[in-house]
Amino acid sequence: MDRERSFVHPTRHWHALDDGRVQCDVCPRHCKLHEGQAGLCFVRANEGGAVVLRSYGRASGFCIDPIEKKPLNHFLPGSAVLSFGTAGCNLACRFCQNWDISKSRSVDTLAEAAWPEDIAAAAERLGCASVAFTYNDPVVFLEYAVDTAQACRERGLATVAVSAGYVCPAPRRELFSVMDAANIDLKAFTERFYRRITSGRLAPVLDTLQYLRHETEVWLEITTLLIPGENDGDAEIAALSRWVHDALGAEVPLHFTAFHPDWKMLDHPPTPPETLRRARRIAMDHGLHFVYTGNVRDPEGQSTWCPGCGALLIGRDGYRITHWGLREGACAGCGRPLPGRFGSGPGAWGPRRALVRLGRQ
Repeated sequence: MDRERSFVHPTRHWHALDDGRVQCDVCPRHCKLHEGQAGLCFVRANEGGAVVLRSYGRASGFCIDPIEKKPLNHFLPGSAVLSFGTAGCNLACRFCQNWDISKSRSVDTLAEAAWPEDIAAAAERLGCASVAFTYNDPVVFLEYAVDTAQACRERGLATVAVSAGYVCPAPRRELFSVMDAANIDLKAFTERFYRRITSGRLAPVLDTLQYLRHETEVWLEITTLLIPGENDGDAEIAALSRWVHDALGAEVPLHFTAFHPDWKMLDHPPTPPETLRRARRIAMDHGLHFVYTGNVRDPEGQSTWCPGCGALLIGRDGYRITHWGLREGACAGCGRPLPGRFGSGPGAWGPRRALVRLGRQ
């Protein structure tokens, strides 16, 4: 088998159509493919009358990050996570901040060959507590992500999916059955935004959020990137916050993060810090207990506060933990449990980011 073909892998979620095409059933796009044709994601294609994954074992690069960068604030705080992705994405967000990866064909950007067992072994060797599937979306490299997650579990490592949640029910069950935590990117709270700016739909994402919250043990946090003039209005933020509270519960952490101009949305200004602080106030006024700001310096908005007594539980300045007020996963002052996954104390990784090489060019 030649080097390029070695990265082609069979997939499970597809079916043949009467007209000779095959339909990919991984995400709600349901791409219908002629022989040799790839879906919108670029990496799932019809080869020989079956849908294959063309990027299995091909990674876009590896970084050791603080877990808070995913962002996850209630999952192993202060720990190191080995992050990687592949090419391709099943949405077409005009503001994509990883467009050089997510919009690349499978071999244009990817430089490293790394098999699931290699990734798990490297994460353990490098002292990481978890492995994150991120940068693009593990939905499009589902088979690679699942195999890697299983290899990680064999070594006692946690796994994290950073995803837009745009996935069909059967592959969703498969993917999240091997994940310990997820951050779902809720890009806006209107169908108009999803259709016009992401070429997707809102409803499947809301369905994924409810599935994760009510039908799995996966620790869930949500991120919304606020884009000036697009999804940052008070009414939309209030509606989003109300839905999270009513459909998911007050204790699901919600992150509002700052946009910066990128890819096809260079005509919008960066998000003012006050917009994030205003969104945080609106969400908390609608009953959410844990609302965070991101991509700006805001120690108050990035720290975790006890909803019972108001005490500072986890102080943060950027990705640096400055205070630890937990005792056995609960407020050291009033004893109220803090939802999430916490050890006996914070990890010591800090705000560093380290590039690592696992495979070969």
